[in-house]
Amino acid sequence: MVNPFFKNNGPFKISELLKTLNIKDDGIDLNIEIHDINDLLNSKENEITFFHSKKYRNLANKTKASFCITFENLKIDLPKTCTPLIVENVLLSTSILTEKFYPSSINDEFDNSVKHIEETNYQKKTNFGKNVLIGDNVSIGSNCFIGHNSIIEKNVIIGSNCSIGSNVIIRNSLIHNNVKILDNCVIGKHGFGFFPKKDNNLRYPHIGIVIIEENCEIGCSSTIDRGSMSNTVVGKNTYLDNQIHIAHNVKIGKNSIIAGQVGIAGSSILGENVKIGGQAGISGHLKIGNNVEIGGGSGVIKDIPDNSKVMGYPAKNFRDFLKENR
Repeated sequence: MVNPFFKNNGPFKISELLKTLNIKDDGIDLNIEIHDINDLLNSKENEITFFHSKKYRNLANKTKASFCITFENLKIDLPKTCTPLIVENVLLSTSILTEKFYPSSINDEFDNSVKHIEETNYQKKTNFGKNVLIGDNVSIGSNCFIGHNSIIEKNVIIGSNCSIGSNVIIRNSLIHNNVKILDNCVIGKHGFGFFPKKDNNLRYPHIGIVIIEENCEIGCSSTIDRGSMSNTVVGKNTYLDNQIHIAHNVKIGKNSIIAGQVGIAGSSILGENVKIGGQAGISGHLKIGNNVEIGGGSGVIKDIPDNSKVMGYPAKNFRDFLKENR
């Protein structure tokens, strides 16, 4: 995928990737070079992708990837231009190859490249508190404020007129103009992606970033994880309350309002003008339509169409919920 921060170590010959996954060649041209690993939607010729669930059949039918890591029962949904690579565990195999292409994406140790902001070029054009640290490959626009003890780690672009609170950590993120990030937030660290493997958990590389579009506000003590295979996106003019968790690959449309202690699991997509009450939870890989309202404390485990109002667990039509709970 196109990523401004992680170095792609490819290309690799397909023979090397097959060997890494312990897959027989079965007549494949072993000299084909694979330039990247990508998701079904964005992959191109001479790239490899993965397909692990029937839910993504429509995307699999249209993928432009040359090779796809998948299960035996799913290969029929791939186009003829995409050669299936059959494995026992698709996500584990995808993780292994992702780390091969992007080895620097696997861990998030503290950034030892940081310097005190007084030692950088930003001391004259940025308003900052005490003990502010800045890492490598950081860009900060004009008229920005950074609070006490905040760390802008490596690989961050911040636009103009932004306000970063105290005790904030940001990494691998693109933050547009006029964004407010309040105290104690963590933005752009890797998400909760790993696979149990015997007595050792294998962490999944996260090669995406966090994109926060203009005029957003992120409440205190919120966490936004960077994407694994795609980017995590907060659409413009969206406001998040305190103590919210946005997991990897989540995409939130513009003009949305999310109250405190909401959790959105990985790869769910929210439309525009979505309103979510406090302490609601949204499961992963769901699609929430435009103009949807989700009541506080709800548990969303299914897709929700446009212009719906739901509440309860499992979340259901608001009027039905009221009838059942009179």
